[in-house]
Amino acid sequence: MVKTKVAKPTPSVKVKKNAVPTQRFLDILEIKDDVVVLKDGSVRAVILVSSVNFDLKSDEEQAAVISSYVQFLNSIDFPVQIVIQSRKLNIDHYLDKLADIEKQQTNELLKQQTVEYRQYVQELVKIGDIMSKRFYVVVPFSEASSKPKKFWSRLIDAFSPTNIIHLKQKKFEEFRSELFKRVEYVMDGLASAGLKSAVVDTQSLIELYYNTYNPETEEQEHMVEVGKIQVE
Repeated sequence: MVKTKVAKPTPSVKVKKNAVPTQRFLDILEIKDDVVVLKDGSVRAVILVSSVNFDLKSDEEQAAVISSYVQFLNSIDFPVQIVIQSRKLNIDHYLDKLADIEKQQTNELLKQQTVEYRQYVQELVKIGDIMSKRFYVVVPFSEASSKPKKFWSRLIDAFSPTNIIHLKQKKFEEFRSELFKRVEYVMDGLASAGLKSAVVDTQSLIELYYNTYNPETEEQEHMVEVGKIQVE
């Protein structure tokens, strides 16, 4: 008698049990208390800076702005990163507001003008492909190390979660205090050049980095507020 073995059906899709999360390949460890903590133990703060219409200023005003900016750069003894982000202008909230105003209008003439204005703005942004720009200054702080890490040590740290540095709360508070001393100094220097600035808070930091790493899904998906995120 010949015995036959019946092959078990194999699933069409195989899911790896030990799938590597994308976050493992990012430099960011966590974001809390308006601070970005990196995997190497250093911290970052991000400042949102206003723009200035340089061309509309007089020659004397332009010279004063340049002089103040040069003095600011020469006065800092730590590195800063200046980032300019260009994004397609999103006016969905503004259009929704106009739609609500249109519904509440009792005057037919004003209602029709609101409809035409909303359509005009929508077409203008669509045809013109208008971009919005935001300006950021990234301020770093890290504990000085006596010996820089070798290449293989940095490579192992990048791929080994056990080697990721988790800052203790006391150490984090010390780093944050020193970091925001630098932040205040930078903001004062920007103010001397006629630029307004504000520290990016935790919620805005999460949205900023999420949109930076996911530009294609930025328009379709919106981040939930930090306080409403549920971790299972």
